[in-house]
Amino acid sequence: MEDLFGAEGGASELMNQAMALIMTYAPKVVLAIVTLIVGMWLINRFVGVLDNKLGKKDPTLNKFLCGLISAILKILLLISVASMVGIATTSFIAIIGAAGLAVGLALQGSLANFAGGVLILIFKPFKVGDVIDAQGYLGSVREISILYTIVDTFDNRRIVIPNGQLANASLTNLSAYETRRCDMSFGIGYGDDIDKAKAVCKRLIEEDERALKDPEPLIVVGALGESSVDLTVRAWTKSADLWPFYWDMHEKVKKAFDAEGISIPFPQRDVHMYKTD
Repeated sequence: MEDLFGAEGGASELMNQAMALIMTYAPKVVLAIVTLIVGMWLINRFVGVLDNKLGKKDPTLNKFLCGLISAILKILLLISVASMVGIATTSFIAIIGAAGLAVGLALQGSLANFAGGVLILIFKPFKVGDVIDAQGYLGSVREISILYTIVDTFDNRRIVIPNGQLANASLTNLSAYETRRCDMSFGIGYGDDIDKAKAVCKRLIEEDERALKDPEPLIVVGALGESSVDLTVRAWTKSADLWPFYWDMHEKVKKAFDAEGISIPFPQRDVHMYKTD
């Protein structure tokens, strides 16, 4: 009987302890869950508003900054929720620091990309919408994220380039200036009138509204080739007009030279045959 009463007493004591733990921690757990849900909603709401506001002013900084702020706020929220439940935040932070060190050593490439993204945003070698030539790809910058830069090529391919490579290698920003120089070369025959050919090129440039008056176009004899006199033609245009102007000028020059009787020679070789006994 004493054993029975002793067992009942032990069970009753365990139940009392369990109820005490539930009464102590249940409100904290419920409050922590509510805080986590509300906090996540507020963070997403805040980041969404920031994305909308900042996207209109600086699309380059937009995605990078929003992603970074979202990650930091969510980490702080998790630490706060853990503190509410009763977890020692000092130990929790120490664990996060140790885990961060381990992850950092394992993800050195990603950290280099993160640092590269920061350098790109600080020094701004390019921004969203610029046309760049980097890592063997030519295209328009669509997005600069925390780790990668997304470039859309002109044949409709999407290229993802790590920021570390962009920050530590040479690249060409074709949109850095509003105007660019269009370099062209046209060959004429050695028997053709050079002044006449230069006048034709000058007239075609002056007739094209895309060619800028200042700086003035340059038309000179650039080289005496093996089978042609090469005219170097340089004209300035707006950056967006460069390639259409370049292609149109080649077609116009060919037609104008044909109409004026100016030849465009092709490489020729004289072959001499000797008969030997």
